[in-house]
Amino acid sequence: MITIKSPREIDVMAAAGTIVADTLQLVAQHTRPGVSTAELDDVAETFIRGHPGARPSFKGLYGFPKSLCTSINHEVVHGIPARDRVLREGDILSVDCGVQLEGLHADSALTVPVGHVAEDVQRLLQVTQEALDAGLAQATVGNHVGDIGHAVQRIAEAARFSVVRELVGHGIGTSFHEEPQVPNYGKPKRGVRLTRGMTIAIEPMINMGRPEIRTLDDKWTVVTRDGSLSAHFEHTVVVDEPGPRILTLATAGVKT
Repeated sequence: MITIKSPREIDVMAAAGTIVADTLQLVAQHTRPGVSTAELDDVAETFIRGHPGARPSFKGLYGFPKSLCTSINHEVVHGIPARDRVLREGDILSVDCGVQLEGLHADSALTVPVGHVAEDVQRLLQVTQEALDAGLAQATVGNHVGDIGHAVQRIAEAARFSVVRELVGHGIGTSFHEEPQVPNYGKPKRGVRLTRGMTIAIEPMINMGRPEIRTLDDKWTVVTRDGSLSAHFEHTVVVDEPGPRILTLATAGVKT
């Protein structure tokens, strides 16, 4: 069921979203060669719980054991932080984070380079960010879910990258995953019609190679089937006019 959020609920989600975005900025500042993904998870959980009433959305969600999803290189999403997952020069790291505050959730993700990365890898990150921006621009009253997916797909495929199809964005609010599903591909004016007050997470997952994916034996980590690199960016937004309100924006000047 799709729920329309009240102004108070949107304000709470925006407060949670600021914590999410500040957490991601802080984690990005700590991301460097030699750092383990478990260390980044510790930084994130400490920061989130430092805000009264806030807690990590992911920890315990469907049994997930950590506060962040940290996915390296060909890992698309849901990588589990670990002490032995140590970042190396030239890696890329997708960091996905959720925060619950007063019973409401916000969700965001970004992919960051670890040290210096090759030019084609930097282009993957740039195009995935551009695809997110294109999708966000379509999250306005009267448009459809298909308009979002079409915008994402057009940017990604024009750059000769591929869109992951088995994983999608989603509604979000009192539950972390709500209706509607928000695919990163589609046709304009198809799918659920967007109305004011809907809150959705838009999250392009773009592969350098083919779109097929598989899940590792840990039952969580999703990787590209061909081993190609993958990037992931995400924002939680509320549908509005003349355009969406992004709820996961960072406070200026978050420092380590």
